[in-house]
Amino acid sequence: MSNTNEKDLQLHAALLKDSAWEAPSLYTDLVTSGKERAQVIYGEDLIANTAKYLGPKGSIAQISNGMNCQNCHLDAGKRAWGNNFGAVYSTYPKYRERSGSIEDIHKRINDCFVRSLNGQPLDTNTKEMEAMYAYIKWVGKGVAKGVKPYGSALGKLNYLDRAASPDKGKNVYTQLCQRCHGERGEGQLNLDSASFATPPLWGINSYNDGAGLYRLSSFAVFVKYNMPFNIASRKSPALTDEEAWDVAAFVNSQPRPHMDQRADWPDMTKKPIDFPFGPYADPFTQHQHQFGPFKPIEEWKKLIHKELALRN
Repeated sequence: MSNTNEKDLQLHAALLKDSAWEAPSLYTDLVTSGKERAQVIYGEDLIANTAKYLGPKGSIAQISNGMNCQNCHLDAGKRAWGNNFGAVYSTYPKYRERSGSIEDIHKRINDCFVRSLNGQPLDTNTKEMEAMYAYIKWVGKGVAKGVKPYGSALGKLNYLDRAASPDKGKNVYTQLCQRCHGERGEGQLNLDSASFATPPLWGINSYNDGAGLYRLSSFAVFVKYNMPFNIASRKSPALTDEEAWDVAAFVNSQPRPHMDQRADWPDMTKKPIDFPFGPYADPFTQHQHQFGPFKPIEEWKKLIHKELALRN
């Protein structure tokens, strides 16, 4: 850990708040060289073309579903508001409530392999893991330890006053998503038939129900600020908030691989409001936790926390 104090962290974050985080570029980076530079270049290739190396027909190993890491971490984790890696090196290792343990970057990478790529973990001693680690570290260069730069997260959408509607979401999907992701959410394969040019959004080749994007709040904000791809942006979204929530409900109500998540959230009071699998520490149904409305759950949690604070 660095010697950065709280005042320095606040100043650093305030300076970054004026504009979104920007990823470094190897074209202008004259410092990273030799073995480190080669690792960064290989790491970026692995993030961008994961299936080429580690997919069902991978040249290194066959441990994932054919999707690429950058299907969820846009531009190989370098796009602002695109689920990027800007704050990964600065904030890991850290305690994660989902596992109830301290996790390092290697564990975080393997979480993506197991969940988003519906595959198997990568040996942490491999050249590939070392390269992805080096790349993620490089992407976060210049970010002080403990700082989460503005634009390094997905962002957040306000909860609707109603439940998100898969039926309404189907109309949004048909109009705006189907042309790229397919009528059945199957995505589009590259000519090599070994990887996807456009990722599948459901079915056997998509992310499983343990992935981060299976939570409606994550999927909704991801599509709101990034989809249709290379058309929408945070400053110029193509979807309304309601359309984003509804299309998230539609996509995530479709069939996909299941992951045993009984070990997740060992302290169930820490489960996110929209985590769609029980048991819960509140009186709301699994269906409401999956689709909403989420405001009543949020208000209930606030009330309970207030009561506990008063007792203490």
